[in-house]
Amino acid sequence: MTSRVVEDGAAVLIIGAGPAGLVLGNLLLDAGVDCLVVERQSREHVERRARAGFLAANTVRVLTENGLADGLLARGQRHDACAFLTEQGRFELKYGTLGRGEVHHVYPQQDLVTDLVAQFLARGGELWFETEVTEVTGLDGDRPCITARTADGTALRRSGRYVAGCDGRHGVSRRAIPEGTYRYHRRDHGVTWLALLAEAPPSMSAIGYAVHERGFAGHMARTPSVTRYYLQRPKGTDPQGWSDERIWEELNLRMRVDRFGALNEGPILERGVVDMQSDVLDPIRYGSMYLVGDAASLISPAAAKGANLAVMEAEILARALVAALGSHDETLLDRYSADCLPRIWRAQEFSHWMINLLHAPSGDDDEVVFLSGLQLARLETLRTSRAHQDCFAENYVGV
Repeated sequence: MTSRVVEDGAAVLIIGAGPAGLVLGNLLLDAGVDCLVVERQSREHVERRARAGFLAANTVRVLTENGLADGLLARGQRHDACAFLTEQGRFELKYGTLGRGEVHHVYPQQDLVTDLVAQFLARGGELWFETEVTEVTGLDGDRPCITARTADGTALRRSGRYVAGCDGRHGVSRRAIPEGTYRYHRRDHGVTWLALLAEAPPSMSAIGYAVHERGFAGHMARTPSVTRYYLQRPKGTDPQGWSDERIWEELNLRMRVDRFGALNEGPILERGVVDMQSDVLDPIRYGSMYLVGDAASLISPAAAKGANLAVMEAEILARALVAALGSHDETLLDRYSADCLPRIWRAQEFSHWMINLLHAPSGDDDEVVFLSGLQLARLETLRTSRAHQDCFAENYVGV
């Protein structure tokens, strides 16, 4: 059965219930701004969806200052070191003692989302799960509207004063922006990762980056019993193409367990493929709609910047929306793109640098040999130069 409900009410319509939309919604509610969050997936899905888990210092500050960090502070793990494993040896950077002395907190994104959903609902927020926004209209006026469809086919329409697009690069928010009104910067880095979640305790206290002639391998702690691993693989890789045994064999080889210590092995719980791609929209707004998180800019996971950029943008946008709705001052809204884009590009630059640091080009022609030499030089400079280590630490944890 299909029906249509037409409602007005919420000042801000938020599309997407990931970290971007939920942080924004909580900050707005805390400031007394009525908002609606619409999410196409079920609550169970978003609260179980495994994503990044490294939270930067600024993200922890935003969550803590706004009463959103209880779970993080109770169960999150402090991380302040990363290790590079290469043919030339292993070296570790205690980045918590370098640069600005900032650290990461490891807290699985599904746990953070669970906390944010609970806080949003406890604060009286309105959140529609299993409701897909199919159209965004009226962005050139002062009453934009969203049209949505529930799982049972019910059609809903809601208008507001502003729209926040927090629904990723493939969401309806991006599609609602007319072509020719923005510049679209994009890059395919030519690198693919097999992303793995293993039921196995972390094998090292540090984040591990293995640079190997067969390709990159990464070790990222998630919880005391679960570890995230990455394996560089050719584009088009079938995530089910290797058995658990074959995966562990390759991880052991690339992480050089014969030289640097054995890995704790266990069942592979999840598999996925990540093609390293980046893009940036400029500006990250159109009319009365503002883009946040992956809807504004997709960043490769090489430096764990995605969720942290989303929280940074959510804080900036929340402050701007509160000023516009409270005192009718849209100065901060007008500056939203200008305030966010330099930070986005800085994060993109560091992520691009990390990709080139960790991944050697394939082949044996003169250009590949030259680029491989540059990669080794970058690693050696990072190992030996305190100035480079300080710069690395500042960008690694900062946004």
